[in-house]
Amino acid sequence: MSITEIDLHSALKKYFGFSAFKGLQEQVIESVLSNENTFVIMPTGGGKSLCYQLPALMKEGTAIVVSPLIALMKNQVDAIRGVSEQEGIAHVLNSSLNKTEVRRVKDDITNGITKLLYVAPESLTKEEYVEFLKGVTISFMAVDEAHCISEWGHDFRPEYRNLKKIIQRIGDDISIIGLTATATPKVQEDILKSLGMSDATTYKASFNRPNLYYEVRPKTKNVDADIIRFVKQNDGKSGIVYCLSRKRVEELAQVLQVNGVKAVPYHAGLDAKTRVKHQDMFLMEDADVVVATIAFGMGIDKPDVRFVIHHDIPKSIESYYQETGRAGRDGGEGHCLAFYAYKDIEKLEKFMSGKPVAEQEIGHALLQEVVAYAETSMSRRKFILHYFGEEFDNDTGDGGDMDDNIRNPKKQNEAKDEVSILLDTVNKTNQKYKSKDLVQVLIGKPNALISSHKTDLQPFFGVGKANDSRYWMALIRQVLVAGLLRKDIETYGVLRLTENGLAFIDKPKSFMMTEDHVFDEINDDSIITAGKSGGAAADETLMKMLKDLRKRNAKSLGVPPFVIFQDPSLEDMALKYPISLEELSNVHGVGDGKAKKYGKDFVALIASYVEENDIIRPEDMIVKSTGSNSALKLYMIQNIDRKLPLDDIASSKGMTMTDLIKEMEAIVYSGTRLSINYWIDEVLDEDQQEEIHEYFMDSETDKISDAIEEFDGDYEEEELRLYRIKFISEVAN
Repeated sequence: MSITEIDLHSALKKYFGFSAFKGLQEQVIESVLSNENTFVIMPTGGGKSLCYQLPALMKEGTAIVVSPLIALMKNQVDAIRGVSEQEGIAHVLNSSLNKTEVRRVKDDITNGITKLLYVAPESLTKEEYVEFLKGVTISFMAVDEAHCISEWGHDFRPEYRNLKKIIQRIGDDISIIGLTATATPKVQEDILKSLGMSDATTYKASFNRPNLYYEVRPKTKNVDADIIRFVKQNDGKSGIVYCLSRKRVEELAQVLQVNGVKAVPYHAGLDAKTRVKHQDMFLMEDADVVVATIAFGMGIDKPDVRFVIHHDIPKSIESYYQETGRAGRDGGEGHCLAFYAYKDIEKLEKFMSGKPVAEQEIGHALLQEVVAYAETSMSRRKFILHYFGEEFDNDTGDGGDMDDNIRNPKKQNEAKDEVSILLDTVNKTNQKYKSKDLVQVLIGKPNALISSHKTDLQPFFGVGKANDSRYWMALIRQVLVAGLLRKDIETYGVLRLTENGLAFIDKPKSFMMTEDHVFDEINDDSIITAGKSGGAAADETLMKMLKDLRKRNAKSLGVPPFVIFQDPSLEDMALKYPISLEELSNVHGVGDGKAKKYGKDFVALIASYVEENDIIRPEDMIVKSTGSNSALKLYMIQNIDRKLPLDDIASSKGMTMTDLIKEMEAIVYSGTRLSINYWIDEVLDEDQQEEIHEYFMDSETDKISDAIEEFDGDYEEEELRLYRIKFISEVAN
């Protein structure tokens, strides 16, 4: 063992208490100590920060660490101060400091106390800081989160682009270490070019996290119940739930709390004190679950996070990889569950519409990779690793069976001929189309781009119309991973043939294609949102008994069956088995009023059915609602009591009349009376009201589509829906 190695190991033991390095750490540190430009690609949890912290403590002078987040800097400074007697060993220099604090930082650097100086890139543009740093000894420059330099990185920061010029102004001979946890080959190239360190030695650790289990489920209207059920099944374990909006974070955290989960919200809209408090509660295990936006997690080093749930699919594979990477850092269990619906992707695309065209192109390309990941039926691990330029074999690789697609394989079909058609079409169109347009060529659907190239006039146009666009998209994804095609990043994902692809055209061979997942939306024509929960099936025997009971009770009360409970409510009962009025009031579309008025016979029937059939009730399925809409409901009830015009009530809350009617329907269907006679009398005369009343009284169903058909256009949909509210209110409640 050389002197340096002895020094390195004793320094590691002295400062951090570790007796051995992890992965590539030792080689990277030796490179930094030798003043070489160094580039490190190391997944989250791989021990990136030690790669610059240890050499900074060992070398003469101060190391400048560029980092994009104040919270991240603070965490790291606290950690370094914890390993030294000198508080000044590490400092932050950013906009949060006052003049006295800035002076103290400068004094500690001048006196040789400070070994690590954390700065935001914006701080380095300040003339006074640049002038000061030119006059002191700088050991090296570390650029953390270096992917922020690249427009193709998932977190591009324009201010990172100027770093090279700033470093040169501070000192020509300063060596650089760039570090990132996620970088595709394109982003790696960008980083090296922008930092002017094409001579850097690159150290790339494997992106494979064998202990993480990857799963994607369809996102239904009842996603909250699905999340609660999952969290309850993992009771007492630490987890993070990511949502895209602050509003959703607040709502979901409340729903979890109401359902007995120790959960806290975390997002940038909370004041700093609350954020720190919630973060500490999570770290100290006073809270099991953090519901957060992506503002949470940077630099959070909690080793025993057992699950990461994505309520909303992220904007890029990089973000997904980084966020899931916060699970199982101790090498133990880590379940990564994402809920996916294509409409979330459409929402993200809408957000991009105001941005510059180049930025939109990049954003769309990154989003399409996320769609491909969610919808693919091949190994998710293989897909992710391929994205980061790493080969993976499920049979020999570590963690090869750790995803839902491998555990529940979908059917495979021979697709040799279709692959030939696909590659041949790429070739004949001179390799100029992206996936989406190429699929249009294959199925014979022209668009502006295709017509401009006159491809729609070619004999091969529509050659693949025997299969639909979904089939071709799935095949393209699998052919990309198999290495027969590649995406040209410079041109935003245009498909190019590889050498293997050209060889396949000359000599086709077997290609087994796996059928893709289909995430079609589940539509529900009823008023009540999603009676069914996450694909679980209702108990059909009980469902029949509940329908019979409803029919008997309706007959004796002289009302139509739907007045008592709607079908989706019965389905929910047959799924959740409520045996008390309190539990029944949590069933979809029931509410306290309705439970008290009609529920007694129903819970009695369910209770005896449960006992006779030894049914283990899924108690966690009785998902309590937070009543987050209660303020709006109260406002509506009070103003309807005051006989305020409905259109005034709607406009005062920024709602359309349709939205207001929906809210009123939810109120009356759950058992609360609304007296809207004053408004009905304005829109319908006495005879019309009598006619509609008789229709609903005799009807088997309360569906508006049936009523419209019955009256053959005599009434507007809005009029029928308003009268139905009056009818349910008076007859049912």
